[in-house]
Amino acid sequence: MSESRIVPAADRTHWRGEGIYTRQSMPFTGNFDLGENAHGQLLVHNDDLIDPGSGVDRHFHRDAEIVTWVIAGEVHHDDSSGETGLVRAGQVQAMSAGSGVNHREQNPRATGVVARVIQMWLPPNEPGGEPEYRTADVPLDGRGLVLVASGMAGRDPAVAINNDAAALHAARLAAGESVVLPAAPYGHLFVVSGAVAVGDDRLGEGDALRTVHTGALTATATEPAEILFWEMHAQAVSAR
Repeated sequence: MSESRIVPAADRTHWRGEGIYTRQSMPFTGNFDLGENAHGQLLVHNDDLIDPGSGVDRHFHRDAEIVTWVIAGEVHHDDSSGETGLVRAGQVQAMSAGSGVNHREQNPRATGVVARVIQMWLPPNEPGGEPEYRTADVPLDGRGLVLVASGMAGRDPAVAINNDAAALHAARLAAGESVVLPAAPYGHLFVVSGAVAVGDDRLGEGDALRTVHTGALTATATEPAEILFWEMHAQAVSAR
């Protein structure tokens, strides 16, 4: 049976820390079972604002594929595997936690700009393995729907992830422009900015549309908009 449900921006879980404000499409802060609250492969979907000189201190992950889409400003990453990098607006970062990694993400004080990032977690195909870190530029203007991250066979994403049941797409649309969202058993459309229409549904900044077996859908910008869409072909059952 097909179904779709809007998660309004105002209904997200909100959490404030020192220098960071996160809006969560799935419950995340506190003692939550990420698999229980997943939609398709998507375990976590946080829309974060990070003040200059602030961020997340060293913390541990394992068996998670973490994709970070930078909308404004920049974020500095370093981890216990020795990887380090600066990710700016217009770039994507992917980290495979593997058997375990400590990492830190900070908005450098010198930027003077509040960073806005969307961070998304998925389970890996298999537990364990060596941690990996990847970044890429992802130009969007005039390119329609762009494949940002995936581990699906036959795909050519900007960054690969160790999950063969999911693909992240992005688009930046002029008013009146449309893109077709791929058919999949599970879909998650997020409006980064602007507004779009999908059939009779109208979504604004921060709204999400979760779909189940709806087939391909057309998203049309009712004003200039940026969107992210997860195409997912299985349901996550657990996460760490």
